[in-house]
Amino acid sequence: MQSTKENLQVLFEDNHIIIVNKRAGDLTQGDKTGDKPLSDVVKEYVKDKYKKPGNVFIGTVHRLDRPTSGIVIFARTSKALERLNKMLREKTIKKTYWALIKSIPKKSSDTLDHFLKKDTKKNKSFVYKKEIEGSKKAILHYKIIKKLENYSLVEIDLETGRHHQIRTQLSHIGSPIKGDLKYGFPRSNKDGSISLHARKINFTHPVSKEEIAIVAPTPKDIIWNACN
Repeated sequence: MQSTKENLQVLFEDNHIIIVNKRAGDLTQGDKTGDKPLSDVVKEYVKDKYKKPGNVFIGTVHRLDRPTSGIVIFARTSKALERLNKMLREKTIKKTYWALIKSIPKKSSDTLDHFLKKDTKKNKSFVYKKEIEGSKKAILHYKIIKKLENYSLVEIDLETGRHHQIRTQLSHIGSPIKGDLKYGFPRSNKDGSISLHARKINFTHPVSKEEIAIVAPTPKDIIWNACN
């Protein structure tokens, strides 16, 4: 079930930014499907809550893949959007993800350093050990933080934010994410999600300069519940 303004899970809001917990299946921004994006749901929420006449400004700071859940930041002012975009470029917004995997990597923690190239037609990224034309550097750090009966919970810190980066790099080391058919997991999740969740975000508020640390509750699911 996709988000509506009634079930939108807001984790933080003030006059400048609004942070929400995206459900798996929600589009962050509009695309060729024509499905209603989360940015429009947030606009409706702000318009109704603050009884704002006319158009409401909502700027999308970053995106999550449609089958992924977790933290998404939206800007409520153009000034906040501009500053947050600059922070993203300068890598001062720290994002931490959780993923469920079945095949345990050889190392319980490691840094993955590759080059990724996106195939636009397939909407898929491919890993290369050396730089090739059109590829981009991709670095992440992972560690196994919990072992469940059939799966392991991996925590991932991103240094770069490439297309499908976590999905393709984990798949490359033989540990595709639960439900991720595109990157080699054998079965889909019943709801069409993949078990990748944008769990935490830490950054300095673009206007007030206070330190913001947000944690997004995991999806309501028997395996995710066992991780908490």
